[in-house]
Amino acid sequence: MAGERDLDRLLSGMHPVRNPGRYVYCTLPGRLPAGLRPVVTVAEPEGVTFVVAQEEADSLGLPYSYVAAWLTLRVHSALEAVGLTAAVSGALAEQGIGCNVVAGFHHDHLFVPAHEADRAVEALNALAASRS
Repeated sequence: MAGERDLDRLLSGMHPVRNPGRYVYCTLPGRLPAGLRPVVTVAEPEGVTFVVAQEEADSLGLPYSYVAAWLTLRVHSALEAVGLTAAVSGALAEQGIGCNVVAGFHHDHLFVPAHEADRAVEALNALAASRS
């Protein structure tokens, strides 16, 4: 199934949802520990960055400094859609909320400071309502 490309439809239908738990960004110079279940991984020249549930990082003694809430935009966005990331990050920036965006094949995912999660969802819902 092809993803949505129309920005108004993407924004009005994004229906953000907060996934349960708290998530942290970690990095290691080599391989990930066996059995680790990251929700995101990025290979960089400096090492592997991964996002994992805070409890899992704590149980493995992994260092981190950023604790986030994981929000999912439930609209099926096309990977080549234009403007969704800019509109979403702009709406959050207007509220002073930082976000890290990760695109999956079906959905876009935002990692926002855990203590700002409710305000982030409110801002995204307001953006969606303004496009309906």
